Amino acid sequence: MNRTEEKWHSIDVTVRPEAVEAIEFALNSLDALGTATSFRRAGLMEEVTVSGYFTEMPDEESVQDELHYALRAYGFDNETITAIERGGVVNQDWLAEWKKHWRPTAIGNFVIAPPWAELPADGKIVIKIEPNMAFGTGTHETTQLCVSAIDRCYRPGESFLDVGTGTGILAIAAAKIAGNARIYGCDTDEDSIAIARENAELNGVGNIGFDVGTISTATPRFDFVCANLTVDVIVPILDLLLERSAKSLILSGILAEQETVIADALRERSITEFTVERSGEWIAVIIDRSPD
Repeated sequence: MNRTEEKWHSIDVTVRPEAVEAIEFALNSLDALGTATSFRRAGLMEEVTVSGYFTEMPDEESVQDELHYALRAYGFDNETITAIERGGVVNQDWLAEWKKHWRPTAIGNFVIAPPWAELPADGKIVIKIEPNMAFGTGTHETTQLCVSAIDRCYRPGESFLDVGTGTGILAIAAAKIAGNARIYGCDTDEDSIAIARENAELNGVGNIGFDVGTISTATPRFDFVCANLTVDVIVPILDLLLERSAKSLILSGILAEQETVIADALRERSITEFTVERSGEWIAVIIDRSPD
């Protein structure tokens, strides 16, 4: 069986439209290879089915735990879900679903789009992302918060480090305007790094340095550092992130309800001046590391 004919497991969760983001969060927490959404009207009520795709089907207890946690975090109860179905889908069908439902996402001067999208010549900086086996297509609020911060705060010529690069969107965004600056991305997942390299080539910025791993004491300093992770990953490496960022540090992948966690961690390190930006249930923290 070739790769396009390989069969994946799927979990289809039908919910009210306002809970789509919570279900996407739960499925990605279960290590979904990707998600797709489809809308339908059932009588007078509109419903959305969010499908997650997996190489191996998660066990029932894990699925229920992640769904329950995500719904609670987003302010919904379990009755928000009207159906959960499990099945299978061939890889080719999954990619077809992406093509049907994924549309370009405009963020400031950037637009993130699939390679097949037809875009107007409006002067936007286009980042092309091929749907593949890694989370990160520019549709999630945390990615958008980071791209927005890059759009406003990053300057050509500044070195740039993307910690937890995923599909490489943030590193590619910086590389599009960096000139000859040093651009690096790292991730602990080998498949993500392979996909990030492919996306960099697709965007004509194949000179980005991508490596498997994470930030360490051996990591050089960069002018601009992005860490779009989760708060439980950020806090243990916060000292390293602060030490390795010379001008700007962007922290995201943080739920709004976790703002006090990251704010307290920064204040414990005598960082009292920072900006918090919000999108939906998510926040990004922007820290100016430039000397006074």
